[in-house]
Amino acid sequence: MAAIEDLFGPEDDAPRVPKPVAAPTPAPAAARPTPSVAHSYSAADIEVLEGLEPVRRRPGMYIGGTDANALHHLFAEIIDNCMDEAIAGHASRIEVHYGEDGFLTVTDNGRGIPVEPHPKFPGVSTLEIVMTRLHAGGKFDGKAYETSGGLHGVGVSVVNALSDLLVTEVARDQQLYRQTFSRGKPQGGVQQLGKVQNRRGTTQRFHPDPEIFGEHKFSAARLFKMTRSKAYLFGGVEIRWSCDESLAKDDVPAKATFHFPGGLKDFLANRIEGEPRITEDIFSGIVGKPGTHGAVEWAIAWCLGDGFVNSYCNTVPTGDGGTHEQGLRVALLRGLRNYAELSGNKRAAQLTADDVFVQCSAMLSVFIREPEFVGQTKDKLSSPEATRIVDKALSDAFDHWLAASPNQASKLLDWAIERAEERLRRKKEKEVDRQSATRKLRLPGKLADCTQSAAQGAEIFIVEGDSAGGSAKSARDRASQAVLPLRGKILNVAGLSRDKVQASQAIADLIQALGCGTRDRYRDDDLRYDKIILMTDADVDGAHIASLLMTFFFQEMPGLIEGGHLYLAMPPLYRISAGPKVAYAMNEVDRDEIIATEFKGKKPDITRFKGLGEMPYTHLRETTMDKKSRTLLQVRVKEDLEGTKLTVDRLMGNRPEARFDFIQENAAFVTDLDI
Repeated sequence: MAAIEDLFGPEDDAPRVPKPVAAPTPAPAAARPTPSVAHSYSAADIEVLEGLEPVRRRPGMYIGGTDANALHHLFAEIIDNCMDEAIAGHASRIEVHYGEDGFLTVTDNGRGIPVEPHPKFPGVSTLEIVMTRLHAGGKFDGKAYETSGGLHGVGVSVVNALSDLLVTEVARDQQLYRQTFSRGKPQGGVQQLGKVQNRRGTTQRFHPDPEIFGEHKFSAARLFKMTRSKAYLFGGVEIRWSCDESLAKDDVPAKATFHFPGGLKDFLANRIEGEPRITEDIFSGIVGKPGTHGAVEWAIAWCLGDGFVNSYCNTVPTGDGGTHEQGLRVALLRGLRNYAELSGNKRAAQLTADDVFVQCSAMLSVFIREPEFVGQTKDKLSSPEATRIVDKALSDAFDHWLAASPNQASKLLDWAIERAEERLRRKKEKEVDRQSATRKLRLPGKLADCTQSAAQGAEIFIVEGDSAGGSAKSARDRASQAVLPLRGKILNVAGLSRDKVQASQAIADLIQALGCGTRDRYRDDDLRYDKIILMTDADVDGAHIASLLMTFFFQEMPGLIEGGHLYLAMPPLYRISAGPKVAYAMNEVDRDEIIATEFKGKKPDITRFKGLGEMPYTHLRETTMDKKSRTLLQVRVKEDLEGTKLTVDRLMGNRPEARFDFIQENAAFVTDLDI
């Protein structure tokens, strides 16, 4: 399953527990084959990866893959360290140079990485420890940096591991030091090159390893944009860009200097220049000192063009948003509703955050201590406190901005109300269409449909078997949750024709229940549910059924995945209780940790759920189906669509030799075996 999970999105880490089978009748002694040495399994087969070898073996765990996005993430890791030095007040200048030879050089005039021997590793320089060991850095206890973009001590060491050559120079205490590395390993010790004047800080010059990234190379235009965007995030730093003349183009100068004291407001004004606006002024402000915990900077405008939201945490771009963006949405919606109430406009009661943000162009930067991100690439912020920090920072400022410009505020409010009324009209039309379609549609007999007619907010749980279906039907919210039980494993549709696919009764029932058509006939507007949730047992058979269903949706209804409608439910494997205290665990590791912490010193009762059909419906509701307490994983397709299609064909197609080749290629990366 590991490969299929990598293709479709976040993986369910529930353990793969084999179904019990009857023991085979022993063969006569003469017929028993002698185990060959080639198929033995002993301690010698257990591989222990040391140093930075895990990074080279599984770069996707650290930088999200080996494609162009991952390659440019190397630059992000290095420049983030420089920005941390600048925001902490120790650097005022950063220099970036991209050479024709493919080497990228990043320099700051900060304190420089310490070079003296590390107290825990006598005889080894601190520089070498930082560059060659994961989770070694100065950002764990908050003493060296109050806030920082790098938190786990893996950034620069990951860059080192994935570069065929990296040279670090440190100017510190008027002395220049240098150390060279190749694929994460030092090529000698730290060299002391002598005295230097008017120089301090760290220089990292590196070349990505073609063994890892293949033919992918840095894009000068992309590096230039990433460099420029950093300068907008902190007015106290000057960033100098340069590249070889052969790489310079119309949109990429050979040299440029960026320094923007106006910060995000300058950035936004530059980006939306010439666009017609709903409000003339940009709503902007700063609360707190950049680099200190709780500091927030924002710039927001409402234009008639397509909107966007660019957010950052500790200068790290969060392309998938997160809790800080949620705080922004809450503050703006509340502020506009409050203004409407003061002006006596009752129509604003129907406003939602989407109505306010549909054409909003916003820049948001927040600084918090020890933020939590989703994944090492930090694309999404998950720190709960970020919502409160941003909401608090913007609320009063937005109220004052609206009150100070009543003409602009009225324009914005009228525009947002128009968006809300248009949304409600579309919703009503869709409900009418859905009701008409439902009357005409002969729904599958085993489908327990929800009572609401609108697709928005409606969900369908696809479960395996009547037993699990019965439990799910008892646990559901009848108003908004439907349940469709499937009998056994559905057909593997990979590579099959449309006629063969639709000849399967289980698949025909599924297509009929969703009502949106397949392949070129798929219509998102006809989809009868907002969320399609696959809820299978947390065992090998359940994982196989989920992979078959995901393959079906990927081949027959790719638009459904692109629209963000497909999810995986995460039922727990264990229930742990002692007296009135109850906890649920997703797997054995989770179970052991909960027992050691929440039930320390007690002997709790432990129940292992063999399947959804054996789970009491009350437990299934509170852990897996209740919208307030459940966890869902959204199924998404990676950006490399063609590569994904090829991999699905290899894994799920009708050529067993292709699957065998994939297993041979990836066997070294397997950590959990289902034996």
